[in-house]
Amino acid sequence: MVFPSVTFLFYFLPITVLLATVAPARMRNTILLVASFVFYAWGTGEYVALLGVSILVNYYFGARVTEASPHRRRNLYLAIAANLAMLAWFKYAPFAITQLNELLDLAGIDPVAVPKVTLPIGISFFTFQAMSYVIDISRGRTEPVDRLRDFALYVSMFPQLVAGPIVRFHEVHQQIRHREITFDAFSDGAVRFAHGLSKKVLVADSAARLANSAFSLDHGDLTFVGAWLGALAYAVQIYFDFSGYSDMAIGLGKVFGFDFPENFARPYSSRSITDFWRRWHITLSNWFRDYLYIPLGGSQGTKAQTYRNLIIVFLLTGLWHGADWTFVFWGIYHGGWMLIERAVGWRQRWPLPHWLGQVVVFVVVVFGWVLFRADSLTDAVSYMGAMVSPGALQLPHKMMLMASPKTLLMVAIGLSTLAIPRNTTFGRDVLLGNSAFSHLCRVVLLVIVFPYTALAIYAGSISPFIYFKF
Repeated sequence: MVFPSVTFLFYFLPITVLLATVAPARMRNTILLVASFVFYAWGTGEYVALLGVSILVNYYFGARVTEASPHRRRNLYLAIAANLAMLAWFKYAPFAITQLNELLDLAGIDPVAVPKVTLPIGISFFTFQAMSYVIDISRGRTEPVDRLRDFALYVSMFPQLVAGPIVRFHEVHQQIRHREITFDAFSDGAVRFAHGLSKKVLVADSAARLANSAFSLDHGDLTFVGAWLGALAYAVQIYFDFSGYSDMAIGLGKVFGFDFPENFARPYSSRSITDFWRRWHITLSNWFRDYLYIPLGGSQGTKAQTYRNLIIVFLLTGLWHGADWTFVFWGIYHGGWMLIERAVGWRQRWPLPHWLGQVVVFVVVVFGWVLFRADSLTDAVSYMGAMVSPGALQLPHKMMLMASPKTLLMVAIGLSTLAIPRNTTFGRDVLLGNSAFSHLCRVVLLVIVFPYTALAIYAGSISPFIYFKF
């Protein structure tokens, strides 16, 4: 089940909101827990059992890694190993065995059978979330939860279960135990949800048609203009798709009385790649910082050790997104830029006029998105070659068929966010403000844009969220 679907919008969500709102406070966690398992089972079937196993394993170890627990460190390592083993099998085993078979073929050895494994939706998100609970308990940052039901709700909460944001237990512990559903929070959450849904359906899905047409072209058919237009369309697609999902998740959290952490802060307004990673997928960046980069030594050692730590973090950040060499090199690409920035002192901003620095960094990010989107390294290299070869300036015929006025308008709207002041977030700062302009924007969103979005969902097919496969 996905948010932009008839089933979710017109059946699942209204029923869940009604039950959670009118039920006694003591029943709300149970209602949300049942709803969350129904939500996950709807799209994954038997893999809902895997979610249950993750909950039970981490709940068990959470009670056995406190400072008073015997064998605390051993239990922590076992918990981490159990979580990583689950990720390794479902996400990385086919890729790893395929690479092994290539080596075996060179050595003249029979290949190993590649397992047919279906990737459970959102496994990287709920696994990282559950791991943070156990690690934080071992560090004394939080206490183990008393009731299994409450921990199960923390891991499986449907608004952010399959694509984040990654929530730490201490951020919602008190809200799980006691929270109020107020009219102000409910209305703010509804506005934030409507804004995110519109970003996904109207902007991201429109840009996707143009991006998909560009990345599906044969190598010889891609032109300089087509390559850049496709890459820019994908930059719009992935940002409005993922940030739109985060807006919806945060908005639904408010509807049910929770405050989830922000996940985006105008990343395309960044003035360095370091700045970009402070603004893009913030909860993942913070997770790797707190649970990997700092334990490795962070920036407290020598320059060589700091560079090593950064490369390790970004190599694994790339792998977190997917089991493919394209993601590995995408992580290395960003890690390499961060090493350069640290070496020459450009971490805060590049030595360019503010507007020009923002544009140049955006171009660097867009160029890197090709690695993220391409189906293989060969395709990525070929696509990047077209981007740096200003020869043929015409738009490929296949892209012209997709470049409708509406599609180009949505891409232009997405790119126009570069001109918004970099510390202004439309959905949070503008829509939820108290100015006359904010009230007007809310009226337009709820009276015109959201109904149009709902009709679009009812009338046609919606592309899946990009981050569902991670």
